[in-house]
Amino acid sequence: MTDEADRPARGGPDSGPEVGANRAGPGDDAGPGDDGPARRVAKPWGHELIWTRTDRYVGKLIVIEAGRRLSLQLHRHKDESIYVVSGRLRLHLEDGDGVIRTIELGPGGHRRVPTGRRHRFEAIERVELIEVSTPELDDVVRLEDDYGREGTSAP
Repeated sequence: MTDEADRPARGGPDSGPEVGANRAGPGDDAGPGDDGPARRVAKPWGHELIWTRTDRYVGKLIVIEAGRRLSLQLHRHKDESIYVVSGRLRLHLEDGDGVIRTIELGPGGHRRVPTGRRHRFEAIERVELIEVSTPELDDVVRLEDDYGREGTSAP
């Protein structure tokens, strides 16, 4: 029997639109949409790797290149939490009083981004983060955008 570590690596973030494979075993409840390959989505600031998607939640690996940032945005329905795997992130996040606060997060840092709060992710250095959210991937209201996508939900 071979250990997972002894198996050759499959895919990677630059392998194209579909990467890797899930390793659900007997008795695992993979659910709809959770049994296919991960999907890479190119973005002007880096890319996303959507590694699971069900009717209840989505899991992504988000890579933001140094000096790049996502739109200042909010979600009407989507609720998300992030966990920084590597690099440094500047998180701009609206508080309960409507003031946008800036928080720097490094590896192991995490925050919840509640529904309706304005927020932006900015890479101080190349950053990789895990995002777990409710499944409304097209629920984005772009308020400001460095790439001319204000008012759209385009990738």
